[in-house]
Amino acid sequence: MTVHKMIRKAGHFSLQDLRHIYEKPTELTLDKSDQARIDAARQTVTDLIDRGDTAYGINTGFGLMANTRIKASDVEKLQENLVLSHATGTGEPLKDGVVRLVLALKATSLAQGHSGIRGEVIDALLKLLSHGVYPVIPAKGSVGASGDLAPLAHMSAALLGVGDVRHEGKIMTAKDGLEMLGLEPLRLAAKEGLALLNGTQVSTALTLSGLFEIENVFASAMVAGAMSVDAMKGSDVPFDPRIHAVRRQQGQIDTAAMYRSLLAGSNIRQSHEDCEKVQDPYSLRCQPQVMGAALGVMRQAAETLLTEANAVTDNPLIFPDEGDILSGGNFHAEPVAMAADMLAIAACEIASISERRTSLLVDPKMSGLPAFLVEDGGLNSGFMIAQVTTAALVSENKTFAHPASVDSIPTSAGQEDHVSMATFAGRRLHDIAFNAGAVIAIELLGAAQGMDFHRPLKSSEPLEAVYGLIRERVDFYKEDRYFAPDIEAARELVASGSLNGYVETLLPSTSLGSQAL
Repeated sequence: MTVHKMIRKAGHFSLQDLRHIYEKPTELTLDKSDQARIDAARQTVTDLIDRGDTAYGINTGFGLMANTRIKASDVEKLQENLVLSHATGTGEPLKDGVVRLVLALKATSLAQGHSGIRGEVIDALLKLLSHGVYPVIPAKGSVGASGDLAPLAHMSAALLGVGDVRHEGKIMTAKDGLEMLGLEPLRLAAKEGLALLNGTQVSTALTLSGLFEIENVFASAMVAGAMSVDAMKGSDVPFDPRIHAVRRQQGQIDTAAMYRSLLAGSNIRQSHEDCEKVQDPYSLRCQPQVMGAALGVMRQAAETLLTEANAVTDNPLIFPDEGDILSGGNFHAEPVAMAADMLAIAACEIASISERRTSLLVDPKMSGLPAFLVEDGGLNSGFMIAQVTTAALVSENKTFAHPASVDSIPTSAGQEDHVSMATFAGRRLHDIAFNAGAVIAIELLGAAQGMDFHRPLKSSEPLEAVYGLIRERVDFYKEDRYFAPDIEAARELVASGSLNGYVETLLPSTSLGSQAL
């Protein structure tokens, strides 16, 4: 597999960079100018210890035990104990793309010179990333405050030769993984365990990956919605720019323009320009309003996540110019949690309006097409239960979309008494995106089926191209057959991002993607 090579100054990732890291193996090198800041912050920590001063997590206990002073001879043991005791995650491991993001985000945060960590620790993280040796990180066990402590502890344990790593899909011990890279297990110095464990990198990585998957869903839903307009001989008048200009919502304006582009030149549309129908149902007519709102949410979330991806979020923070070490709360992932909640709602609405269009397609009274999109109905059930599947998935997503950020539960004997739940907020986006992708897949199949019933009339050039991609994978539904493989083939088309190019100027990772902070 091709390895994407990238050189970046710490804190200067673009959204496009982050999508590349998520999607493919990446060799990341930090800019040489970062080293001076790393060294200066480390020297500040060393000077504090030499003076015999006290600072949280450097020579004190953690959480409720923050007032417990640690002997100088135990400072290094303190950091090792922290990593091992906090590696309490459970559940399935995070997938490779998410772990790549975690490693990259942690490295860029530490390298900005406010964490007091040695350059060799950052180098070890980058070596794991660049050579595809990914720590096995259980997905569950973080509340998204005080940092993603448990998952980041599993990441950090790998540097100590503890736990497991995954290389090219094969699980091996972390010690063997380090040996394969020519690395010795690290001995952590003062502050380093805390710097590795504090931070929002897992929450942010999960939410970024959710954003990228929802972008695939959004693009496919735009295309599917346009195809459904033609399949049901709907009107393109609702996409007239004058309607959207007077409302002034930019997402709505932009999506309406895209629908016009997708439908331009359709012979199917031209065939019914003089029909007597006045208005289409909302799921056809209000697509710019709904999809435009979803796009606005995606853009806002993307900006929040890009900021967080480039941020320093551990604690305490080192300010070498002043010689200060300050305790704060940048590890609290509330911005990420709220962004994830917004994305969850947007993805649910994308799927919800798609399910309504599929319902229209299978209803002959509304679509003018054969019942359940199949000839010889009665003998054949056609898309009857495929539409039921979309209903089931949309209903399931409503439960997933309950805001995680409004929940909190005190931890650490009440010291950490308000938490964000951002890690779960980001993690459940993958379930939502999967369900939404399947809903859109079924609409794509139904819309393609509807277009077939209008032959020899053709749709627009882009929609005919998408129709061709569908028919390469799934044949016309002439009579009942085993349906599940057809749906899976269409779902994989959605999940692959193969349809993104038709609306790529709308997608945040494309339209905003090259802008680094």
